[in-house]
Amino acid sequence: MSAVLKDPIPAPGRPESTRPEPRPGVLAIEAYVPGKSHAPGVEKVFKLSSNETPLGPSEKAVAAFAEAGRKLEDYPDGSATVLRQAIATAYGLDPARIICGAGSDEILNLVAHTYVGPGDEVIFSEHGFLVYKIATLASGGTPVVAKERDLTADVDAILALVTPRTRLVFLANPNNPTGTYLPFDEVRRLHAGLPANVLLVLDAAYAEYVRRNDYETGLELALTADNVLMSRTFSKIHGLAALRIGWAVGPAHVIDAMNRVRGPFNMNTPALLAGAAAIADAAHVEKAVAHNARWLPWLTEQIEGLGLKVTPSVANFLLIHFPDTPGRTAKEADAFLMKRGLVLRQVASYGLPHALRMTVGTEEANHLVVAALADFMSGNSSAGQEAGGKDK
Repeated sequence: MSAVLKDPIPAPGRPESTRPEPRPGVLAIEAYVPGKSHAPGVEKVFKLSSNETPLGPSEKAVAAFAEAGRKLEDYPDGSATVLRQAIATAYGLDPARIICGAGSDEILNLVAHTYVGPGDEVIFSEHGFLVYKIATLASGGTPVVAKERDLTADVDAILALVTPRTRLVFLANPNNPTGTYLPFDEVRRLHAGLPANVLLVLDAAYAEYVRRNDYETGLELALTADNVLMSRTFSKIHGLAALRIGWAVGPAHVIDAMNRVRGPFNMNTPALLAGAAAIADAAHVEKAVAHNARWLPWLTEQIEGLGLKVTPSVANFLLIHFPDTPGRTAKEADAFLMKRGLVLRQVASYGLPHALRMTVGTEEANHLVVAALADFMSGNSSAGQEAGGKDK
């Protein structure tokens, strides 16, 4: 007897369609666009668009990665035991309170998928990391944007937006792309003002670079409060961006819930072993911190000396503001720098169309950017073409 085919019945609330359609909210997501990597027609390129360390990874991490290549036929450890133990040793933590993921991006998405659904709200600051909005929409939630003050997260503005529908608050501290931060007494004030059922996610991707006495990563809060998660990354100071390694620490009940959503083999073995080696190499981290501590203030002073405003940064990048005068705009500066092989990051997608974000680079790259910006601001479009391009 042949089966009888019936007309499909549309799901409640969805119009009938002739093709598979994503659920509501997915097409509202603006895909994340990474920083540019190339400058067409230029022989030597200095990529300063993605906040990567100019020092590269630890040699110990490189060796661990190479060794892992001998056993690629085996599945990775689904519990990331070696990496969680290395992180626990470095920070004096209980490994059971740690979750690892493919970059902190996966951690941020995991927490949203675990705690956010249709009708739920997620708060983040006006110029916060774009992944917060993407993770919220991908989970079916509603993004709620809090205005900033002087390109810095505003605790009062965030608290004023909390409603019974609020499930998460994302706070990047330091913030990307502004480089600003909240002193920890302000973070504690934010936490104290949140309902107990709202999870505060402290994204401390750039924590290792901060040299301010009033800054804390949020580790203590994550260990003592029932509604705080702190996330970190190996992509910045550890120089392992290509391997995608992130981690978070928080209450046992939060880690347990996230692990139920996490894929069983979400990290590969080379990443696990390289990450464990990297976090144990304190000397390499100290070298990267020292390099940043030298060049971040130098770049700020030199660029401000050209008549451009620089937002004070505590991270490994700085936000450079350009006038909207024709011939001096951020977009024109970006094109000018690209011709010399100097790749910075446009941040119009962050609501900052008149600014470029620059990663602290090598000594050579830092000097070249300052020289190129001096030519750009003086209207000298031909001087110094030999810096990075092949026009001589």
